[in-house]
Amino acid sequence: MAHGQRQAEAAVRQLIARLDDGAFRYAMDNGAEVAVAVKVDREALHVTIDFTGSSPTLPDNFNAPMPVVRAAVLYVLRTMLDDPIPMNEGCLAPVTLVVPEDSMLSPTWPAAVVAGNVETSQVITDALFAAFGAMAPAQGTMNNFTFGGDRHQYYETIAGGSGAGPGFDGTSVIQTHMTNSRMTDPEVMETRFPVIVEEFSIRKGSGGAGRWRGGDGATRRIRFREAMSANILANRRKIPPAGLAGGGDGAPGRNWIERADGGIELLGATGSADLAAGDAFVIETPGGGGYGKAGSERE
Repeated sequence: MAHGQRQAEAAVRQLIARLDDGAFRYAMDNGAEVAVAVKVDREALHVTIDFTGSSPTLPDNFNAPMPVVRAAVLYVLRTMLDDPIPMNEGCLAPVTLVVPEDSMLSPTWPAAVVAGNVETSQVITDALFAAFGAMAPAQGTMNNFTFGGDRHQYYETIAGGSGAGPGFDGTSVIQTHMTNSRMTDPEVMETRFPVIVEEFSIRKGSGGAGRWRGGDGATRRIRFREAMSANILANRRKIPPAGLAGGGDGAPGRNWIERADGGIELLGATGSADLAAGDAFVIETPGGGGYGKAGSERE
């Protein structure tokens, strides 16, 4: 084994020595559930991460292939380490990963998986952090927003609230966990596309209450100057981001169309719409979950 792999493995084993057993089951807006249980063997400095109980292969595209699951597990373990270790297979050497076959986390071909990386990965990450008791779930979605026509096409993910944890509040309007895309500056976006960014603001009060408060989500309003089609691929519109250790849930997200004539059309977590010139697409992203009972003394 190379030096870098030994270094990574040693650091993860030191982390495992501080972890406790735990479990978490997390539902999604489409009715699917990600279940995870963690079993720590402190003597062997080994952890078993078991996703048994997660939903079977889904009929929609929220299935996540095994590489996505492995990446989410690696990410969670790495973020709980302060040491500047290399990212390599050594990080998972002291980990046994159990994922049932023909499940939404190990789907059977030809299952659709396009939302597995951008959406289900967030749920896996949140569930695992919660099972370890490390932090409450974040917004739990990337809020994938696309629009376009014959001449223009655009795609962005939209920030929301991160979850609180033991000793820290969540952060408002931040790209959480499995998304790392940056947003186009309004001046550039309005120059290159026939749209107006009318609002991009903090959605005050959307973070979960608690001893440590979850971060707030965002409100984003895009008005169209010519006819286009628009789509949203998201989660956490029905089931809110969960609080942890007695903390309150974050507010779920919302999407709707504001027509130029004043009409309002609500959309679900995933939806499409044709927009005319003067119409606006509005997205409220979820807040993060709170941690600990509200009113208790903060350390």
